[in-house]
Amino acid sequence: MDPVFAGLVLVVTLFVFLTFGVWIGVALGTVGWVGLYAFTNVKSGLTFGTTLWSANNSWTLTALPMFIWMGEILFRSRLSEDMFRGLAPWMQGLPGRLLHTNVYGCGIFAAISGSSAATAATIGKMTLPELRKRGYDDFMLVGSLAGSGTLGLLIPPSIILIVYGVAAEVSIARLFIAGVIPGIILMLIFSAIVIGWALMNPKKVPPRDPLMPFRAKLWESRRLIPVVGLILLVLGSIYGGFATPTESAVLGVIGALVLSYFTGGLTWETFKESVVGATRTNCMIALILSGAAFLTAAMGFTKLPIVFADWIASLGLSQIGLIAALTIVFIVLGCFLDGISMVVLTAAVILPAVEKAGIDLLWFGIFIVLVVEMAQITPPVGFNLFVLQGLSGRGMAYVAAAALPFFFGMVLMVAIVTMFPQIVSWLPNQMLGTR
Repeated sequence: MDPVFAGLVLVVTLFVFLTFGVWIGVALGTVGWVGLYAFTNVKSGLTFGTTLWSANNSWTLTALPMFIWMGEILFRSRLSEDMFRGLAPWMQGLPGRLLHTNVYGCGIFAAISGSSAATAATIGKMTLPELRKRGYDDFMLVGSLAGSGTLGLLIPPSIILIVYGVAAEVSIARLFIAGVIPGIILMLIFSAIVIGWALMNPKKVPPRDPLMPFRAKLWESRRLIPVVGLILLVLGSIYGGFATPTESAVLGVIGALVLSYFTGGLTWETFKESVVGATRTNCMIALILSGAAFLTAAMGFTKLPIVFADWIASLGLSQIGLIAALTIVFIVLGCFLDGISMVVLTAAVILPAVEKAGIDLLWFGIFIVLVVEMAQITPPVGFNLFVLQGLSGRGMAYVAAAALPFFFGMVLMVAIVTMFPQIVSWLPNQMLGTR
């Protein structure tokens, strides 16, 4: 049996299923069964049972539903309104003015959400009507929300980083810490894009609000105290070594419930909605992880990952050449798959090749999140595009065009972390030591 032929059959079969709208998790599992049945003598039923159990029987994955629930609770709170009022006075002096509340609001919410779509939706619910009312241009307003919402994947606690950490057997705590500096730099890149657009289109930026005294700005900033406190509770407990990511996720849920209660957003109805929403999202992710685990096992029996790793090695690509090639591959995949599916589908095939090329798996985790962020704003399956299409009432083509400058901002960020990999590794090494 030729592993290359088997790989081509599996890829074609997968895309046929996806074309007909089969759920991604079901499609992945079915393709795995096809691989075992057609190209091996392995008993698919026994392999499916053991793989399903091992894929879901993971203590590390326990953090996933907790962080998802935390985001669902905060999504239904008044947090975005308070964040806007706390940030707005400080943004007035920047070119682009209140458009920067999208960037920094998404960056702050990302630190307590972990979801790209939830970040874009939560901040967008507040800033879209408010900034439209003030006369801000829709193009950069929608684009900055779509682009900045992707920070929910990079700035910890990130759902994608948890999934990658389990797949690659990399410490979740180290991945969380590694995402901090790249997340801040990417936020500054997005802010620079807004500034550049504002300087080139000064007539599309409304005049600033009346000057506010410094003490008044500080008083308005008190509204940021609850969210900053929650960030310190969740991430500080991990970075300080007081809690594992799973334990900090439980602390985050408790903190989110308390915060939502005292800000007036927690009712019995919103509590039930948050539980149902978190359950649905987690079941979707669990189905994808289960199907991908079975497909991964099937590919292992066909020896496809080993053949692919040897083929990559035979090309003699430099590390930069391999990263450039993988960036293109992930951008293309992002046109058809969501971020979690991309990570779990490609991990078994790509990670052996990455290790063979001598690339640090911690660094590769941040890289893969950056390219998955690009997938969030690439049509036709960019989740953030769907979110902003629904919030703004604009067409998919308009939202995608508005998000394009931020897509190029992410390309720049990939180039920066490739040229200066210590941006990723320095903080984890300082806080947790080298490994």
